[in-house]
Amino acid sequence: MRAPNRWAMLSLGMAAQGAGCVFMYGLPFLVPVLREELGLGLARAGLVVGAPSAGMLFTLIAWGWVADRYGERLAMALGLGLATMFLVCAAFTTTAGPLAALLALAGASGASANAASGRVVLGWFPAERRGVAMGWRQTAQPIGVAVAGAVLPSMGSLRAALLTMAGICLVTAVAVASMVVDPPRGRARPGERTESPYRSPRLWRVHAASMLLVVPQFATATFALTYLVAERHWHPASAGQLVAVAQFAGAGGRLLCGRWSDWARSRVRPMRQLALVNASVMVLLALAVQAGSTAGTPLLITALVISMSGNGLAFTAVSEMAGAAWAGRALGGQNTVQNVAAAATPAALGVLITQTGFGAAFGLAGALALAAALATPPEGT
Repeated sequence: MRAPNRWAMLSLGMAAQGAGCVFMYGLPFLVPVLREELGLGLARAGLVVGAPSAGMLFTLIAWGWVADRYGERLAMALGLGLATMFLVCAAFTTTAGPLAALLALAGASGASANAASGRVVLGWFPAERRGVAMGWRQTAQPIGVAVAGAVLPSMGSLRAALLTMAGICLVTAVAVASMVVDPPRGRARPGERTESPYRSPRLWRVHAASMLLVVPQFATATFALTYLVAERHWHPASAGQLVAVAQFAGAGGRLLCGRWSDWARSRVRPMRQLALVNASVMVLLALAVQAGSTAGTPLLITALVISMSGNGLAFTAVSEMAGAAWAGRALGGQNTVQNVAAAATPAALGVLITQTGFGAAFGLAGALALAAALATPPEGT
C-alpha cells in the first residue's frame, strides 16, 4: 500500500486535537451566557467551564492504551464521536449539575485526540523532521482557543454554542475516520523499545520537568492581563490584544523549537537550555515587578512567549523514549501530569499574589523553571 502524505496525516491529527480544544478550553468565552441563562454565580460558572478538563484527566492514559492497541484512527474518531453525543445532550440541559456532568464526559471522550495525534507524528515522521512536526501539532491548542474566541461569543445562546462545538467535533470525527491512515506497526525496528519505558528514570524525569515548566507558562498566561491592568494601568482591551499577540508568538516559538531540536538531533538538550532561559527571564521579571519598573511589561511578554515555546520538545522526547509500542500511554501520562499542574497553578499562585504580590509569584515560577532544567535527563539511552 502506498504511504499517505505525512503532512496530510499531521493536519488531520491537528484538526482532531484542535476540535477537542475548542470546547475543552474555549468554554470560558461562554461564562457571561452561563450566568445570564442559568443564573449561575461566578464560582459555579467556573466549575461548569472547568468540567471538560477535569473529565479529560481520568481518561488520557486509557485513550493512549486504545491508540497503542487498536490504532490512532479508531481512538480519535471514536473519542470525538462520543464527545459529539455528549455535547448535543448538554445543549438540551437546563441545570448546572447535569450540564457539568455531560461536559465532563465530553472532555473524557475528546481526550482521545491528545494521545493519539502524537502517535501519528511519531509513526509517520522520521526523527530528523519529528521535532518541527510535533511543534505544528502543539499549535492546535492556541488555534482551537482562537477559533472558540472568534465563534462562540457570537452564537447568541448556550444551546447554539454547544451545538456548534458538537458540529465541529462531528465533522472532524468523520474526516479522521475516512482519511487517517494508521502508521505501520509490524515488528519493532532494531534497537526500538518494546518493554515498559517506565523502568528507566529518564521518562519520569521528562514528566517531572514538564510538570514544573507548566507553572511559569500558566503564571504568565493566567495573570498577564491582570498585571497589566491592575499594576501598569493598561486598558483591558489593549492588554487583551497584547496577550493574544503573545499567544500567537508562543505558537510560532513551538515551531522554532521543534526545528532547533531536529537540527540538534536532541530533544532534552534544547529543553534544558530553554528551561534555563525561562528561569532567567522569570527572575528578571520578578525583580522588575517588585521594583515597579516599566521593564516589567516587556519582560512579562517575553516570559509568556518563552514559557509556551518549549512545550513540543517534551512531547517529542516522551514519544521517542517510549517507542511505538508505548507512545500512546506515555503521551497520555504526559498530558495528565501537565493538566494536573495547569489546574493547580492559577489557584495556588492567585493566593500567593493576594498575599505577597506578583513579584513573589513570578519569582517562584522562575525557581521552578530552574528546577525543571535540573530535572531534565541527560543525553543517552
